[in-house]
Amino acid sequence: MEELHGHYIEDMEEGMSAVYAKTITDADVVLFAGISGDVNPVHLNHEFATETMFEGRIAHGMLSASFLSTIFGTRLPGPGCIYMSQTLRFKAPVRVGDTVIARVTAKDVDAKRRRVTFDCECKVGDTTVIDGEALILVPSRNKAA
Repeated sequence: MEELHGHYIEDMEEGMSAVYAKTITDADVVLFAGISGDVNPVHLNHEFATETMFEGRIAHGMLSASFLSTIFGTRLPGPGCIYMSQTLRFKAPVRVGDTVIARVTAKDVDAKRRRVTFDCECKVGDTTVIDGEALILVPSRNKAA
């Protein structure tokens, strides 16, 4: 199973970064509403949403935030890591057709405790739509650690 494993704590260094990009579709929003149970009409009902401060439908903030989890679980550190905590600040709406670019950057590596703190950001173009910080538990090659 070694070939499936991501980075180990021994591989991690401050400044390591990874990205994931996804263009949001109407199907993404509808499926996320069904999976999450968040059927707020600001996400699903055009007429309702046009009367809000957003003046139209917006994607779920947690849909965009989930792309951070995509990076952690598949790229950096990758398979085998465990999410410990996440802070998020939602700064701007995301709409169907927007391409969200999620980026994580390691800012502190605590090898002894096997924890890495990451800066997190999601952008649409030059606009930051989400920022925050995550704490990830990263496996060690030393099984006794």
